[in-house]
Amino acid sequence: MESKKPTRIESDLIGEREIPGHILYGVQTLRGIENFPISNFHLNDYPLFVNGLAMTKWAAAVANHRLGLLTDAQKDGIVAACKEILEGKHHEHFPVDMIQGGAGTTTNMNANEVICNRALQIMGYEAGEFAYLSPNDHVNCSQSTNDAYPTGIHLGLYATYLKFRPHLVDLILSLRRKSEEFAHVLKMGRTQLEDAVPMSLGQTFGGFASILNDELKNLDFAAEEFLTVNMGATAIGTGICAQPGYAEYCIEALRKVTGWDIRLSEDLVGATSDTSVMVGYSSALRRICVKVNKICNDLRLLASGPRCGLHEFNLPAMQPGSSIMPGKVNPVIPEVMNQICYKVMGNDLTVTLAGDAAQMELNAMEPVMAQCCFESSDLLMNGFDTLRTLCIDGITANEDECRGYIRNSIGIVTALNPIIGYKNSTKIAKEAMETGRGVYDLVLEHDILSKEDLDTILSPENMIKPVKLDIKPRH
Repeated sequence: MESKKPTRIESDLIGEREIPGHILYGVQTLRGIENFPISNFHLNDYPLFVNGLAMTKWAAAVANHRLGLLTDAQKDGIVAACKEILEGKHHEHFPVDMIQGGAGTTTNMNANEVICNRALQIMGYEAGEFAYLSPNDHVNCSQSTNDAYPTGIHLGLYATYLKFRPHLVDLILSLRRKSEEFAHVLKMGRTQLEDAVPMSLGQTFGGFASILNDELKNLDFAAEEFLTVNMGATAIGTGICAQPGYAEYCIEALRKVTGWDIRLSEDLVGATSDTSVMVGYSSALRRICVKVNKICNDLRLLASGPRCGLHEFNLPAMQPGSSIMPGKVNPVIPEVMNQICYKVMGNDLTVTLAGDAAQMELNAMEPVMAQCCFESSDLLMNGFDTLRTLCIDGITANEDECRGYIRNSIGIVTALNPIIGYKNSTKIAKEAMETGRGVYDLVLEHDILSKEDLDTILSPENMIKPVKLDIKPRH
């Protein structure tokens, strides 16, 4: 129900403030808006975080009702308001900046005030009629920012992980498909940017897929730790202002609300100042970025050209590449993915430094840690989808180019070495470098192997895996 009054008066420790009647947040949120005009990152930009706070307040209300601290009407009003938030309603009333002083108190009170005022409306009262339901005494009952806020972060980031993971899996599957598509294309492998030995283009993309797939286990482990929360710790972990059994009741309610295997921290004092779970999750994202960067750098190098580069395959042409050079097409999608990775790596450094800033019984720097973790997840989800749909899926192989590199490479002499011996291999390699001629032709000219045996050794199926060949040199 909408307020019948254009404004209402709310007060706090600092004094009274006039609040527009249609606004669900209250005086402490208003002060946070005024005090922290810091960034373009606001709480309602991260709806899963808002949902995490709503789930936290829902569970707390159930636990407090069970202990007789809330009436049926108060509990039902709070739960109904939280359900509406989880349905995507009222998120516009969460406008506070993600980066804020106060260890998240502004965010916690934003949630308390919105849930309280909406619950009052559901109960048949006006927003601000706190005699019937209070943001502090009832919605925040048995809680402190120092347990409710990190619990909301944990729940929001776990939900974000569940959303994030399929985007990474889709990228891995796209690379797998290219691995299968290019399995028959033989090319030169390179180490230290120098010719090495032959491989298939399929193996290149299979390698990309496998190194990312390896990170799923680490990501899953890091995210699983979000399911351990410190609800019931209240101010510093001692549980002051909460009744016996509250923490356990709250965890039981959280498990029902979320459907997740929520667990209570074993030591609430230690857990209240410990933000290493965010450090671990951010680190998992950074590890993924290190590998995605390697993949994107390789894509740009191997597709370079088209006339004067490696040009082993073609990236989809997405837009003209220059305002002055006609015909130039740049690898813009790998380039933007590189930049996303740099940003996530920078966020990880911020998370690490902020995690290191815990003092005594609290870490007041949690807000920037949360913002970085949510932002990094969003950036990577967008980046993975862009890289997959606008680049990977459309890559085509330049088979003739790859075949030419094989034929002209001195590196194929390595494949001959076990058959013709190191001395012959060195002689052929040296002559090839001095004359510019191909290894294939020189081996035949020196009558070291028959053409049939040479073709057998250099056949694709024998070049890209361990083999045992019963072939001897002619001399």
